[in-house]
Amino acid sequence: MRKDLNTAKYEITLASSVEKEVNSLSKNIQKRVEKAIDSLKINPRPHRVVKLKGRKDIYRIRVGDYRVIYTIDDRKHLVDVSYVRHRSKAYI
Repeated sequence: MRKDLNTAKYEITLASSVEKEVNSLSKNIQKRVEKAIDSLKINPRPHRVVKLKGRKDIYRIRVGDYRVIYTIDDRKHLVDVSYVRHRSKAYI
């Protein structure tokens, strides 16, 4: 994933399992997920983002049949990606 965007407003951190989860996906989906995560540096609340109900400050974005689940810390300008999972397993 690119880490050198000059216009980046937020820093991205990944849970230790996220890289393993992304690497287990097909190359096409990997690229789409990586691009979606990179875009969170500029806008952590993109169009169609969903704040998960019943959970504090946890958001999700769709990437095809996969979901990227993350939290946002606006004070520290930090987006922490918790996991990337198929939609059938994302909310368990």
